[in-house]
Amino acid sequence: MSTYNHWFIRARLKTRQLLLLVALAEEGNIHRAAQVLSMTQPAASKLLKDLEDVLEVPLFERLPRGMRPTWYGETMIRHARMALASLNQAHDELNALKTGHFGQVGVGAITSPGLSLLPPAVAQVKQAHPSLRISLDIETSPVLLDRLDQGKLDIVVGRLFAEHDKTHLRYESLTEEKVSAVTRPGHPLMGVSRLSLRDVHGAGWIVPPAGSVLRHRFDLMFQQEGLPPPINTIETSALLFMTRMLQQSDMVGVLATEVANYYASHGLMAILPMDMPCHMDAFGLITRTDRLLSPAAKVMMKALKQISMVQYGRRLELD
Repeated sequence: MSTYNHWFIRARLKTRQLLLLVALAEEGNIHRAAQVLSMTQPAASKLLKDLEDVLEVPLFERLPRGMRPTWYGETMIRHARMALASLNQAHDELNALKTGHFGQVGVGAITSPGLSLLPPAVAQVKQAHPSLRISLDIETSPVLLDRLDQGKLDIVVGRLFAEHDKTHLRYESLTEEKVSAVTRPGHPLMGVSRLSLRDVHGAGWIVPPAGSVLRHRFDLMFQQEGLPPPINTIETSALLFMTRMLQQSDMVGVLATEVANYYASHGLMAILPMDMPCHMDAFGLITRTDRLLSPAAKVMMKALKQISMVQYGRRLELD
């Protein structure tokens, strides 16, 4: 028989201590934190002191008008949030099973795989398991990774950059992302043969916001051709605005090719016949190595990997 000798068992760590850590982080005051948790301030103070005594570190600085987490406190708060999110997920899954549902899974994706990979994968899962609850987020990679860290998502289809903490992340690459220039159908540039960057340099451009990877590579693309980056620009990542703006003007937009193909297939945009040498980094499947996937998440992951073989020719190991 296995012997469970985890520190939190020896310390008799209480769920209310985890709740108190999170409440203190959000309220910044032990009196308000105690009110949120429906306990007295002395009881809250004792819970915190007991935890600090067991850990042998101060978790909060006592200030004249509140409390501020120490580095030790920040660490415990982060893990408390994850533990509570996991317990909430367990409760939700149990309730779902009791009511005849298969379970639930949260998936996040950047726009390109959100249009091409997720719909067929979700359709496959729903066909096999109609009662499985699926929640989807389409966002930037940093936002999605933050939600994955908080336990709000089970699987992310996105990118990892140098600044991301990869300690507890598993990444399986899917494909690189090509970029296209798009316009309204019937745009005068659509009739130009052998279109080059010099031909479009003077156009008005709808571009990603400054500071984004694609914007940096877009500007660099012109500089490598000996041209300054276009100055007649609108900065936005809102696809609905870009679509409408292109239809009402002669501006040119820059989009991931998969996204551009989707809008072009519906007649909302046209893809300019020119090379755009500013490819994005590869994206892939991202999960946490310090958490087990739920049965529902495993079903979704299997579908994503199966569809990725069709979409990208990328064969991944099926767990």
